[in-house]
Amino acid sequence: MRRSFYAYLMTLRNVESVEPEAEFANNAFHDTSFPKQEEDYQKLSEYLELNAGYLPSMTIFDEVYQKYQEIDKK
Repeated sequence: MRRSFYAYLMTLRNVESVEPEAEFANNAFHDTSFPKQEEDYQKLSEYLELNAGYLPSMTIFDEVYQKYQEIDKK
């Protein structure tokens, strides 16, 4: 069974890091409306574009999502 994007994103959390991926994960953790069971790129992208003021660039999401796809194929 494939894990959700959120479950993968939580593996990147690090409250001491200033890396964009870690900050994205830390902020998503505090986002109570984040679609935690979602796997679909389009649905996640739409949610983030409309609701995630904490994400300075969608490029960060794109890069993390690409890694999510690569890791989850294994």
